[in-house]
Amino acid sequence: MIARLLLIACSALACAAQAADIAGSKDHPMITRYAGSEIIKYDQRAFDGTALIKAPIRLAGGRARNPDSYLPLEGKLTRVAYRAPEGRSVLEVFRNYEQALRDAGFEILFTCENEPCGARQFNQAATPQDLMTLMGYNEKDQRYLLAKLVRPEGDVHVSLYVDRAYSVGGQNKDRIFANLIVIESQPMQAGLVTVDAAAMAKGLAADGHIALYEIYFDTDKADLEPESATALGEVAKLLKTQPALKVLIVGHTDNAGALDYNRSLSERRAQSVVDALAKQHAVARDRLTAVGVGMAAPVASNDSDSGRAKNRRVELVKR
Repeated sequence: MIARLLLIACSALACAAQAADIAGSKDHPMITRYAGSEIIKYDQRAFDGTALIKAPIRLAGGRARNPDSYLPLEGKLTRVAYRAPEGRSVLEVFRNYEQALRDAGFEILFTCENEPCGARQFNQAATPQDLMTLMGYNEKDQRYLLAKLVRPEGDVHVSLYVDRAYSVGGQNKDRIFANLIVIESQPMQAGLVTVDAAAMAKGLAADGHIALYEIYFDTDKADLEPESATALGEVAKLLKTQPALKVLIVGHTDNAGALDYNRSLSERRAQSVVDALAKQHAVARDRLTAVGVGMAAPVASNDSDSGRAKNRRVELVKR
């Protein structure tokens, strides 16, 4: 377990700050907060994919233009963003986390500060969209690290990005913000949803569409995972038993990431399904049309883990 980062005593001010945490948030059990900080953003998913920065960002455009600077990972994902107490520096907050990680046996895979990180390009890539008004455009006082802990039950990766909000006004002027991401590698809990040709036929007849949750892709990519084979086989069976049926293959994402990127990713994933059905199951391509709508058609709120999981799907839509 990581040493608790309680290097500054929890004064009345610090304890009051913890009481200001957003509803439903909490510290990660392995890594507590810099004392006196308050949680301003929180997200936890039982199993999801992400990509953590592992090298400087040289080009504007994030991962799309700097693919070699990212490490794709899957597992239990926790993201906690903090606002540090007043009067602290980026260096002080960063060093506390860095030392605690080292003491707990983590290996620092990559670290950088300010200009060597990639300046403005790095700041834009490392700052989540929901924190851009606070952490964005602060490239002159920023520090980052990526760390890894090897353990029998699954490796743990931690990314930490800390910067000073010198470009904003009001109460947040010159405050220190930290975005912490923890990925605990572990196998996905499979078999939660089953699909078969009969159920698909029933869904299409009743509603004109049906969602498939057993079609899986590599993290942030359009490559089909081998575990998708069963669902693809059932789709092919449906199409062969109904030779006049034509369908749209529609890719959907949650709201994590940029709108245009998610739309493109969802369309490429839908096209991968079309290609697999045509090449592996001899389904005529003129019966299949790939469409990507990204985050535009959610079936649940993106404010919860379960909602986001429902929104990440492939659908069959009757033409």
